[in-house]
Amino acid sequence: MKNITDSFVSLGHWPSAGSLGFNTDILATNLINLSVVLGVLIYFGKGVLNDLLDNRKQRILSTIRNSEELRRGAVEQLERARARLRKVEMEADEYRRNGYSEIEREKVNLINATSDSLERLENYKNETLHFEQQRTINQVRQRVFQQALQGALGTLNSCLNSELHFRTISANIGILRAMEEITD
Repeated sequence: MKNITDSFVSLGHWPSAGSLGFNTDILATNLINLSVVLGVLIYFGKGVLNDLLDNRKQRILSTIRNSEELRRGAVEQLERARARLRKVEMEADEYRRNGYSEIEREKVNLINATSDSLERLENYKNETLHFEQQRTINQVRQRVFQQALQGALGTLNSCLNSELHFRTISANIGILRAMEEITD
């Protein structure tokens, strides 16, 4: 490493060759070279750099404008979606209310129909019971009447002789004639 440093230092001590010569001081020449290069770059590159910066600025501005338009479009879509959501929610609430009221109406109708059916069945049961009671009463009456008639016939047949029989028939015929004269 020392050899490399010595060679650079020894280069700095060369004698200059008249008016034109090389400056071998690396630090001094680098600063001058850098200044010259920067000056040339700034002078000639100023327009190119300005064009590049203007283009970049225009692209950034157009990107911002596009982003703003997209944001506005997204906000509008969001508002439309929210409006549709509110409308759908209101319709759903209305359907729900109508559905509940329809269910309640159907429930009341079903309860009323069931009550009416039960009432008709109760009436039918009562009518059937009444009919069966009347039929049973009539059957009992007929049996009692038949038994009474059989008992009376048996009593009459055992008690009646032909003369008493003849007089009873004659008395009944007389009663029938009297009833016939009253109706005429």
